[in-house]
Amino acid sequence: MEGPTQAVVPPEDGVGVDDAPDPRRWLTLAILILTVVLIALDTSVLNVSIPTILRELHTTVPALQWVITGYSLTFATLLIIGGRLGDIYGHRRLFIIGTALFGAGSLLASVSGSVGMLILGEAIIEGIGAALMTPSTLAILSTTFRGRERAKAFAAWGAAAGAAVAFGPVLGGFLTTNYSWRWSFRINVVVAPVAAIGAIVLMRNGKRSAKTPIDLPGAALIALGMFLFVFALSDGGTYGWFEPLKQFTVGGVEVWPKSAPVSVVPVAFVGAIAVLFAFVRLELWKGRRNADPLFDFTMMKIRSFRYGLLTILILAMGQLGLLFALPLFLQDAVHLSAQENGLWLLPLGLFVIVGAQVGGRLTRRLPLGVIIGYGLMCETVALALVIWAISPGITFWHIFPGLALFGLGLGFASSQLTSVILSEVSADRSGVASGASSTARQMGGAFGAAIIGSLITVQATNRAVHALGHSSLSVAARAQAVASVRALGPSARAAGTLSAVDQAEITRILTESLGTAARIALMFAMAVVLIGALLSLLIPRVRPPEKSPGERAVETFEAFEPIDVDAAHLGA
Repeated sequence: MEGPTQAVVPPEDGVGVDDAPDPRRWLTLAILILTVVLIALDTSVLNVSIPTILRELHTTVPALQWVITGYSLTFATLLIIGGRLGDIYGHRRLFIIGTALFGAGSLLASVSGSVGMLILGEAIIEGIGAALMTPSTLAILSTTFRGRERAKAFAAWGAAAGAAVAFGPVLGGFLTTNYSWRWSFRINVVVAPVAAIGAIVLMRNGKRSAKTPIDLPGAALIALGMFLFVFALSDGGTYGWFEPLKQFTVGGVEVWPKSAPVSVVPVAFVGAIAVLFAFVRLELWKGRRNADPLFDFTMMKIRSFRYGLLTILILAMGQLGLLFALPLFLQDAVHLSAQENGLWLLPLGLFVIVGAQVGGRLTRRLPLGVIIGYGLMCETVALALVIWAISPGITFWHIFPGLALFGLGLGFASSQLTSVILSEVSADRSGVASGASSTARQMGGAFGAAIIGSLITVQATNRAVHALGHSSLSVAARAQAVASVRALGPSARAAGTLSAVDQAEITRILTESLGTAARIALMFAMAVVLIGALLSLLIPRVRPPEKSPGERAVETFEAFEPIDVDAAHLGA
């Protein structure tokens, strides 16, 4: 007969799990942080390398855009499916498979000699690997840690993810300038096997759901709907939001002509809404019949899950709004290099780490929703400071206070939101819940980048054309400048063939127009984040769950040691 203190050792299939705290949990956290850094870096590290890749691969901007957009498309499309597969087959197993795919895709991308090969490695194989890894990292954290340790773990995870996105341009600019853009992928090739081996050796198996068939119709619908939705958000500026700007081709075959009455983008939007509506109806129908739906919509009845998802979507919109608008202004108006631009944004990443650590400690005194609200209010004030600082004569110290405060608020909010979302979700549904959380973050980023990008392009173009039309330039210089602005938007430059006086006047107009457009776009981001701060008031005032008797016993034992174990492993 099993004694009351006998631990249940999990078999290989993961049925059953040791209820005692995992003694290797902090090493597990280190592995998970390492992988989330790789995933987050991939979303931003290549942005500053685009001109170099264009020259080396002899390709075009629209073709190369599919590398970055395709990664987001694949990633967002498969997140919920990856979470459900983890719930059924085990998150440790899916994490290892995803890490292996991520490393293989990075290897292919690092040796690519054509844009097609780069798309296959980065956008498709890496995207699939990231979609399998990300929900599993959150689910493993949720089941490995308990009580306030879980809040610390999620704080470290959120800090790493936020900081990696901010550090991406710094790393990308450094590698591209001093070595090669290919090293952005070679880092993954080196680290991914280390993470996979660490998972095999150190991570214990978790519980799985009962073996149930995958909801293939639901998986097909969510994949198609998310693909259409992210495509429409990401490529509206390329193909036109309503009026066609260019034909849409797949593999060199024209699918949607430029002569069509409307662009392919609104058609994709309508298709996405129809397909996602069909997905919701199907999942609700399967849920009522206990037919193993891919996504259990009864989770939306959980207030912490529902309002946490909405808040994380808004948080991502505000973050991507800043990371899109400010670098564009700094490169096109202030003429910083890629490496300089990344270094100017460095305080944002550093203060994300500080904010996550402070937010994690505040969980001892404040409910999680309050900490998130404070973070979003910090971001709102920070965006106001950045808006005030934007001007043609901007310096690093002008934007430092805004970036530091934004990073602090982002660390507060981002690190605790994941804990809120998963706080009342059962372990057997944690993978799907984690996938929904990551999908909301991806969709918020796509919303932010698409809306902010459109605002900047439209406002900068219209204001520059109006100012050029009322300038003292010669007729020929004015016509040439207007044509350049209409063709290139915010990236337009004064032609070198013009006189020095005309070049100076055109540069002044373009800089002022882009500055005004950036301020308007950031005002929109500020309004969105303020709405998120108000929305956080609806999050239940939950605290991290109390520690179990076993955890308290471990703490009592550790109290006799001269070293604080938690602080030693977390660096807190």
